[in-house]
Amino acid sequence: MPSWQESRRASSTTSRTDRPLEAAISAALDWQKSSFSGGDDNQDCIELAEADGQILLRESDAPGTIITTDRAKLRAFLLGVKAGEFDHLVG
Repeated sequence: MPSWQESRRASSTTSRTDRPLEAAISAALDWQKSSFSGGDDNQDCIELAEADGQILLRESDAPGTIITTDRAKLRAFLLGVKAGEFDHLVG
């Protein structure tokens, strides 16, 4: 089993920011998207930010819903992506 799956089973932290204050805090973070998403601001993509040592992920079309993880889990996931473990999901 890939290490990212083991990490996911061990702990998964998801937080929703449905309230206006959390949404405002989310908007103030320095969100980054992949250059593969294209330069169009209207293109939906997954964005990442760092806050207090945690990695935050959100979809640009649903910015109030944020998934929180740590660097080790993100690294394990990205290694799986690079190894092609998720290619069947986008094929």
